[in-house]
Amino acid sequence: MNILMVCLGNICRSPLAHGVLQHMANQRGLNWTIESAGIGGWHVGNPPDHRAIMVAKQHGIDIRQQRAQQFRDDHFDAFDHIFAMDRANLRNLMARGKTAGQRARIQLFLEDSEVPDPYYDNHLFEPVYQLVQQRCNELIEILS
Repeated sequence: MNILMVCLGNICRSPLAHGVLQHMANQRGLNWTIESAGIGGWHVGNPPDHRAIMVAKQHGIDIRQQRAQQFRDDHFDAFDHIFAMDRANLRNLMARGKTAGQRARIQLFLEDSEVPDPYYDNHLFEPVYQLVQQRCNELIEILS
């Protein structure tokens, strides 16, 4: 199974979700490939934000090797599930989906809520991690 996590810049929320879900899938022996991407291309090639790296490390997950990439239209065909971290990302992805099949792969990561962007608030990284971890546990159960 191939899963893509998408946020605005691919340096905070989606790298955390990418790292957490990949870690959980690996622990359970699931043959899943998880990646992440950003709607914008400002950070392409950069590692995740140092605060995201730090909070992941505090929970035993290493995301230092990840590099930001911008969402591309070929991602629609490469991934079984595409999860948007907030409604703005969801709208952007839905607008880019050219077919009903492509749009059917896209959903909001938290189903009926958004993952807040912690970029401008250092204190949000741990709560965001907790939201991501809880939802990744649910996704493991739902998708495996």
